[in-house]
Amino acid sequence: MTESAAQEILRVGRSPSLRGVCSVPGDKSISHRALLFGALCRGAVEIRGLGLGGDNASTAAALRALGVEVQVSGSTARVEGRGFSGLRQAQAELDCGNSGTTMRLFCGLLAGRPFATTLTGDPSLSRRPMGRVAKPLRLMGARIEGHSDPQRPEGLLPPLVIAGGNLRGIDYALPVASAQLKSALVLAGLQASGKTCIEEPGLSRDHTERMLRFLGAPIHADPVTRRVVVDPTGWTGELIASAVEVPGDLSSAAFLLVAAAVVPGSDVTVERVGLNPTRTGVLDALQAMGANLEVFQTSEAMGEPVGRVRVRWAGPLRAARIAGDLALRSIDEIPALAVACALAEGRSEFADVGELRVKESDRIASIARELARAGIEVEQTSTGFWVQGTGGRPPKGGRVSPDRDHRIAMAGAVLGLLSDEETTVPSEDIATSFPTFAEILRTLGADLKS
Repeated sequence: MTESAAQEILRVGRSPSLRGVCSVPGDKSISHRALLFGALCRGAVEIRGLGLGGDNASTAAALRALGVEVQVSGSTARVEGRGFSGLRQAQAELDCGNSGTTMRLFCGLLAGRPFATTLTGDPSLSRRPMGRVAKPLRLMGARIEGHSDPQRPEGLLPPLVIAGGNLRGIDYALPVASAQLKSALVLAGLQASGKTCIEEPGLSRDHTERMLRFLGAPIHADPVTRRVVVDPTGWTGELIASAVEVPGDLSSAAFLLVAAAVVPGSDVTVERVGLNPTRTGVLDALQAMGANLEVFQTSEAMGEPVGRVRVRWAGPLRAARIAGDLALRSIDEIPALAVACALAEGRSEFADVGELRVKESDRIASIARELARAGIEVEQTSTGFWVQGTGGRPPKGGRVSPDRDHRIAMAGAVLGLLSDEETTVPSEDIATSFPTFAEILRTLGADLKS
């Protein structure tokens, strides 16, 4: 990506210790659901702590196109819930922007509505496979069409055309543990006749189950069997309007916590951050690597544990193997953990993270490219990658090319905090999920210039 007058560039220099207390924007995953589920209530829903990024703005815009009044002012929002039956056919395509969560959740929502809708997105989202969500929704009775994927004969690419209505419940075993896929089927199941039973091979994040229970939906989740059952029999079809509090985004906080763990002399505390156990793999991984990390739960919001996390620099980190359940519970934080491993002592392995190939970018390839640019030895595998840590040797600077992937952009910026040379990062890519990223790092003492 070349620099131009229209593109904002973040310039990162070698930074002194990072010190201070901060908070991060509202959890992106929970914010999507707060907006969407709020629209399915009857009556006004007040949301506090809403995520500020472009992905959540895409969900709000899509709801407005379906006839839902959504007012957003900073981190607060008011959604005038209309219920499932109150949604109206959009007059144009629903633009999901760069947000895979928006597209997949709206697939489940619109599968049960008696009209046709076209879902589209930016060039990055248009390369992301949607066959896994289309298959079970078709089994439930929805008609979903899209473009064939030349890389995967059974695949499906946006734009998607969904003609919904008259769904039936199904028993379905997910091929992968995926909160987006699971949530889409839950939304469809709430509109279907009969039970919908969903089984996962692993326990993905459970924000949908927690929030829907809070709002009165007929849903039961068993974390032991990894089964979710939706039974709308006898249900009114309306969620209970209630004030919603969104905790801070642990995925965003992960970059600040990793920065504190690798920049000598740092001491950073992130307050009011979500501590859902299906999301805290990044904290477990950092502790296993020897980070001086303290976690305190201070409250609860909608069944979500909330607290503060403090990280103090304690010397070079140790290498780690991140695989299985730990990889699943830290899947969105792998770019941040890759930076921690790149600066650790020894050779680290990331396995069972093949899903990174179909995120906002091919994250395995993107991570490997950016680490190699910084002079770090890295090797891709079929389901992950290896990283040979520098043991504290400064990485190289240079231009980060994140391929429009916000987490790759932030990983490159954190790596730049240790480089003796300037690192440049496209600011607009970070704004997708964490628009205050640079501002917070500057407040903590980082050398960042726009």
